[in-house]
Amino acid sequence: MTSTTAFWLAGRQATGETVFDVTSPWDGRTVGTVSVPTDAQVEEAVSAAHAVREDFAATPAHVRAAALDHVSRRLAERTEEIARLISAENGKPVKWARGEVGRAVSVFRFAAEEARRFNGGEAQRLDTDAGGQGRLAFTRRFPKGVVLGIAPFNFPLNLCAHKIAPAIAAGAPIILKPAPATPLSGLVLGELLAETELPAGSWSILPVPNDRMPALVQDERLPVISFTGSETVGYAIMDSVPRKHCTLELGGNGAAVVLADFASDEDLDRAAQRIATFSNYQGGQSCISVQRVIADASVYDRLLPRIVAAVEAQVTGDPNDDATDVGPLVSEAAAQRVESWVDEAVAAGATLLTGGKRDGASYAPTVLADVPADATISREEVFGPVLTVQKADGEAAAFAAVNDSKYGLQAGVFTHDLQTAFRAHRALEVGGVVIGDVPSYRADQMPYGGAKQSGVGREGVRFAMDDYTYERVMVLTGLAL
Repeated sequence: MTSTTAFWLAGRQATGETVFDVTSPWDGRTVGTVSVPTDAQVEEAVSAAHAVREDFAATPAHVRAAALDHVSRRLAERTEEIARLISAENGKPVKWARGEVGRAVSVFRFAAEEARRFNGGEAQRLDTDAGGQGRLAFTRRFPKGVVLGIAPFNFPLNLCAHKIAPAIAAGAPIILKPAPATPLSGLVLGELLAETELPAGSWSILPVPNDRMPALVQDERLPVISFTGSETVGYAIMDSVPRKHCTLELGGNGAAVVLADFASDEDLDRAAQRIATFSNYQGGQSCISVQRVIADASVYDRLLPRIVAAVEAQVTGDPNDDATDVGPLVSEAAAQRVESWVDEAVAAGATLLTGGKRDGASYAPTVLADVPADATISREEVFGPVLTVQKADGEAAAFAAVNDSKYGLQAGVFTHDLQTAFRAHRALEVGGVVIGDVPSYRADQMPYGGAKQSGVGREGVRFAMDDYTYERVMVLTGLAL
């Protein structure tokens, strides 16, 4: 019999009056049973966070840094256990889950480092004008208040880490809501945080159902919202609280551009392999997975069969098997949606080159060509193991094709030319340009976020800390400068 996993209320374990089962998308087994907080318990968590906000902001940097270092170490010690948990609740192949744990280890380590150096302050002399003689401005950053972090299912540990770690580093209390499909990985972070000396109320991890979130979003005691998820939900949150500070990471339909100079057999083999791997990793359920391939006409005919072969070589199956590259999607409903979009594109004239088959929550790695520009799969984020391939006549046309999207998260450009790299950086309307590779690279310390409808603000530890804080200036008067 599966035991019930408690949630974390103001730093302590608690249970509510109801529970829900977390099931594996691979075989339907119950992975865990999670307790759901009552409305009164949610209120207790919010009240505690609001009450401790000033004291937590004044907590010495070494205390916050030590707690973050502790979580980093403990994650590393429990890598295999946590990776198996991620794989079980999410369906992610265990080899990718191990990588996710490794990234979370780094996120908490980066946050510990930033906690030690953040907010040292900046002095600015004001006697550059006569009226400022004898005056000095000293500026520091202070938390805006309690952060409401809302995490998605696709990286159930690391994207929870990206909410929690920067908040603690900046001295901002946080209430984290993990995704209902994958709460167990986020709740593990509570186990590790509970081993630290962070003040009560400075953090809570609450598996609140989605239909109870509007009240939390509207709560004036939570002035900062950090959301990662769908465009529809993200902008609905922002529209409902126009006076709050919202950071939204809303995904995209990432493009990989292969230009004419990337033309040797070795180049094309590498591009095809990277595209195949990163259109299908995490089951394609990554905001920066490869969804669109835009190949220069001079290399298209040689690249396309390589991509198809590399995609067909992806090993699909049991996510618990170390050999598996592609597991199931998070649910059968998600796979059915992907299936419907592919079927719609084929009915509209797209050519199905491989894949296109669903088995329960699993969808076969799929390649489409000749996809109409107005097909759903061309315009929206597929969030599944599907890529489309199109031809472009030259660099300018390729870059225009990348920009022909309402999204703008990241793009990859396969080129050897440095001037082309800088032109791409200037021309592409995205938050990040990856040269010589697919768009699916994210270093957890760099600024990460998008343009257009891919979101607002930036994640990445230090950049999230900036989002969670504001500048406050102090003017000192009567100084002999």
